[in-house]
Amino acid sequence: MIGVRNITKTFPARSGPELTALENISLDIAAGEFVTLVGPSGCGKSTLLDLIAGLTEPTSGELTIGGHPITGPGLDRGVVFQQYALFPWRTAQANIEFGLEVKGVPRRLRAERAREMLALVGLTAFAHSYPHELSGGMRQRVAIARSLAYEPAVLLMDEPYAALDAQTRESLQEDLLAIWKRTGTTVLFITHSIEEAVYLGQRVAVMTARPGRIKRVVDIDLPDSGAGDPRSEPEFVRYRRDIWELLHDEVRAGV
Repeated sequence: MIGVRNITKTFPARSGPELTALENISLDIAAGEFVTLVGPSGCGKSTLLDLIAGLTEPTSGELTIGGHPITGPGLDRGVVFQQYALFPWRTAQANIEFGLEVKGVPRRLRAERAREMLALVGLTAFAHSYPHELSGGMRQRVAIARSLAYEPAVLLMDEPYAALDAQTRESLQEDLLAIWKRTGTTVLFITHSIEEAVYLGQRVAVMTARPGRIKRVVDIDLPDSGAGDPRSEPEFVRYRRDIWELLHDEVRAGV
């Protein structure tokens, strides 16, 4: 579903040589797959997401969605940022309807779809609330619902839970996995948290310090823990340790 082929991204510098943010990155993400991306600060994680979102262009290489070249933003991709990016003058339902308006969906169908998405993220009772009346976790649920409302093939998430408290963060992680299993949307999720990456991802792509490269992609195969928390399982601890070992030198290099 997502094809990243030999992508390099450079930025001009005020003085001296240009800055290389990403260098020769390649990554394939299959349809319906949930992939998490971790790396040290400044390694180009958000730059890569912006490229896939079509918000900026690569210096070299090829980007595709469903086999088609990415030439700019499109409704085949939903994006959720760390900042909630909701319209403060719109209610939760009206925020969710926004993408459907852009897509030209009739008003009645927009409202029906928005109500379905509110139910999906557990906010039916807050349909007519404005962003300032919602908690941070609720606002992020609205942002996710808005991105999913027009049924994008891909959901791109840039550290969406970084500003939330630990309890809300864990609750939203569980909610996101449930939504992903119900919708089958392809997800690329950026995080600084190794634990979050292992908990959410079917695969974890580990990036090097700048210039960002893919150091390794780790397959995550956790046993079904039933009603228990997989984060307490020995396999989970092993994956977290292995990924930290991959990141350790990169974090030191980026300081």
